[in-house]
Amino acid sequence: MICPQILSAAGTVILKKDNGRFPALYTGDLEILGENNAPALDPIAWYGGNSGVDFDLNDGEDSSDWKEKQYPHTKTGTHPVKLKQANPWGLHDMLGNVWEWTQDHWHANYEGAPTDGSSWEDAEAGAFRVLRGGSWGNFARGMRSAYRFRARPDCRDDDFGFRCARVRS
Repeated sequence: MICPQILSAAGTVILKKDNGRFPALYTGDLEILGENNAPALDPIAWYGGNSGVDFDLNDGEDSSDWKEKQYPHTKTGTHPVKLKQANPWGLHDMLGNVWEWTQDHWHANYEGAPTDGSSWEDAEAGAFRVLRGGSWGNFARGMRSAYRFRARPDCRDDDFGFRCARVRS
């Protein structure tokens, strides 16, 4: 298999072979050609510009009037996992496809955040939780794990999801 590279004026997406796979590693700025047009995202994320590609459900979201799409599409929605390249840790769909719920309570900034990797739970912070990573319906600029927003735990949407994880003992 040939390891593809996507070059932009500002940065490079490099797919490096690791244990027979090609996890995606992005370094540098991401060239965005329009709200929904960032070709460098194609191998690693479903977002507003490509989320209609090979979308085969009749009840998807109407995307016919979305502007500046990377590919033309009229319906869009969530895709099955593992259709995009894994990240360097072997995890798929950490950017785009669905917003990932986190255990953290919402804080406006990172002052006082734990530094040991533990979740940031704080009863004084209120009920809002953090979602990260963007979804199939977001603009290209939202496709990064640092991009976050808040929602109440009882909020449901067709582009919210979660990842089951366990800690090795």
